[in-house]
Amino acid sequence: MTDIAKPQTKPARPYFSSGPCAKPPGYSLDKLATDALGRSHRAKIGKARLAYCIDLMRELLRLPDTHRIGIVPGSDTGAFEMAMWTMLGARPVTTLAWESFGEGWVTDAVKQLRLDPTIIRADYGQLPDLAQVDWSSDVLFTWNGTTSGVRVPDGDWIAPDREGLCFADATSAVFAYDIPWDRIDVATFSWQKVLGGEGGHGVLILGPRAVERLESYTPAWPLPKVFRLVSKGKLAEGVFKGETINTPSMLAVEDAIFALEWGKSVGGLDGMIARSKANAKALNAIVEARDWLGHLAQDYANVQAPACV
Repeated sequence: MTDIAKPQTKPARPYFSSGPCAKPPGYSLDKLATDALGRSHRAKIGKARLAYCIDLMRELLRLPDTHRIGIVPGSDTGAFEMAMWTMLGARPVTTLAWESFGEGWVTDAVKQLRLDPTIIRADYGQLPDLAQVDWSSDVLFTWNGTTSGVRVPDGDWIAPDREGLCFADATSAVFAYDIPWDRIDVATFSWQKVLGGEGGHGVLILGPRAVERLESYTPAWPLPKVFRLVSKGKLAEGVFKGETINTPSMLAVEDAIFALEWGKSVGGLDGMIARSKANAKALNAIVEARDWLGHLAQDYANVQAPACV
């Protein structure tokens, strides 16, 4: 590429994480708290910082007390696979896919767990017919397709009296959309997708019906240690109080705390949703001004920018 072809205007904040989402405004490494670094995550200070991170996520997400939230290994992928491996198989399964991450959960259900799920697909840029979903089955879907930018319009299509569990991969939706938690039994996300955070850690949210499934059902397949959420027939409550299954990076935790505290400073969830909508509006203005550009999403009203920082 010649110098002439290179963009002459560069981003004001060219600090993109694994998401890729930008770091919060004003971010720098020297602003992170470091007292917990070099200490065990099981020490008093480590547990306190992990618990504080969980409390911040609960506050910003407006997560009700009925739902547990825990930090788990393997990013959003690890969190969602943990949910699949520990809870699926008790009843029929329906998988929805309209982009690559949804297709990934289809592959896991078919080839890894061999569950013979009902598969409802749509092409990139479109949503499938959500009215086809049978809520007597467990249902897996991505709230906002990271690779297509197409999201479900709301939670009204999720049956309030569902018999199966609702599994939402919400990694590009949380903090950018007001999730109706009464309709969600399992939700997952990762810090790098929504907060400009670092990779390696996922977040798993469980509603009461998911906990009931974990305590009443034992999968037919063996579970790796990092997937085990039950001990002696009961939920391992410590996981949802900062006692992580594996050793977390306390530096990544502090990075997430910085972003969450910033989120509070800009108006909490409402402020972050507003920033996400402003991002989408700015991108739409670029598209509208150029006849050679267009939105992949067939219905632009159903687009939400995943990056909220």
